Amino acid sequence: MLKTDFDIIVVGGGPGGYVAAIRAAQLGLRAALVEKEHLGGVCLNWGCIPTKALLRSAEVLRLARDAESYGLDVGAPSFNLAKIVSRSRAVSAQLQAGVKHLLKKNKVTVFDGHGRLEGAGILSVSGPDGQVRTRLTAPHIILATGARARALPGLEPDGQTIWTAREAMVPTALPKRLLVIGSGAIGIEFASFYNTLGADVTVVELLDRILPVEDEDISALARKAFEKQGMTILTSSSIKKLERTGDTVHVAIDTGSDVREMVVDRVILAVGIVGNVEDIGLETTGVKVEKTHILVNPWLETDEPGIYAIGDLAGPPWLAHKASHEAVLCVERIAGLSDVHPLDPTTIPGCTFCHPQLASVGLSEAKARQLGHEVRVGRFPFIGNGKAIALGETEGLVKTVFDAVTGELLGAHIIGPEATEMIQGYMLAKTLETTEAELSSAVFPHPSLSEAMHESVLDAYGRAIHF
Repeated sequence: MLKTDFDIIVVGGGPGGYVAAIRAAQLGLRAALVEKEHLGGVCLNWGCIPTKALLRSAEVLRLARDAESYGLDVGAPSFNLAKIVSRSRAVSAQLQAGVKHLLKKNKVTVFDGHGRLEGAGILSVSGPDGQVRTRLTAPHIILATGARARALPGLEPDGQTIWTAREAMVPTALPKRLLVIGSGAIGIEFASFYNTLGADVTVVELLDRILPVEDEDISALARKAFEKQGMTILTSSSIKKLERTGDTVHVAIDTGSDVREMVVDRVILAVGIVGNVEDIGLETTGVKVEKTHILVNPWLETDEPGIYAIGDLAGPPWLAHKASHEAVLCVERIAGLSDVHPLDPTTIPGCTFCHPQLASVGLSEAKARQLGHEVRVGRFPFIGNGKAIALGETEGLVKTVFDAVTGELLGAHIIGPEATEMIQGYMLAKTLETTEAELSSAVFPHPSLSEAMHESVLDAYGRAIHF
């Protein structure tokens, strides 16, 4: 066994881990990265990236079906599910190769295997047989082991008829009837994908509205849009029974007013995640775990000196870009850089790549009021935006929430075309502590979807021109 010393060791090669290792190397630290499966982590291989490739195929199919409305004669489009899946996997493979190249370019030493702490400053790396191959030492160890899909009692996935996101990404056949349990971003993205391809989709949500982390207005508009597309949405509902029978699943759903029974071909579980805290040696340290996530301070430090946790492992929001930002923050703090600041959660945007798209940053209207803010709220529908009309994508709106006293932008929420791209404008505004004065006086390009962002700001102060 080879004992190897480094300045910093990162456990996990996802969007938090590989970014941490690269940034450490850029700062002149001797960096090692330990990954037991795939560089790029769940996000690149089985999450963010491949799902967006699937959804892009669904988007192209939807546009082809609407071709006549754009003056195009293309006939009735069809799709090849195997080719859709193959393209998605190829996109992931290309990016995984890119991550490998970046690590090599930055001279990060990569160890293939399972990392396990043996106390502060020591990490063993084991092969598939469980035998320790190498022991690494470093004064700083960053844990970025990520998370996995949560399973509920009686709703355990079997990989055949009851899927997690991983199985839902590589279907061999299109299920005619699909039940999605959970209406967060993951559940809704898969519901949108399969619904577009022609599956009969039912979404069950325990809470009283879908997309519960979004602003209530946005949730309501999303539900209306999805039901218009043919989805069945059941909120304030729970699964009473789920029985696998051959290649189908018998389900009983308590809707509060009755028990609805149905037979579906496949079930997708999208009820949250749990941190990968098992078998990484936490018991040999003073690291504390709460609800499957490691407790950290604003600098991502755990209760064990020299051990840090970032990304999904360190708790919500469970977003790849949050993990990457934490990675840079954590490493720069370790390296002693002076201009390092804790992450402000209200500047982290969230995106859902369904149809129509959703994106938000900061506080919802309800949360802002709950925190004691007197608010001014602006809304602007895409039906009033020239570019949206030209695109044939007029569904949705932009909503902005300001502090009525200071003019601070508290939150912004978008449902509609390219929402996931436009939200970065509001993210920058919040990061720069912009007020309504700067946003109102800014010149937005015409014709563009971003004009709706401007009009929403103006509407909050009674100055909207086109609505």
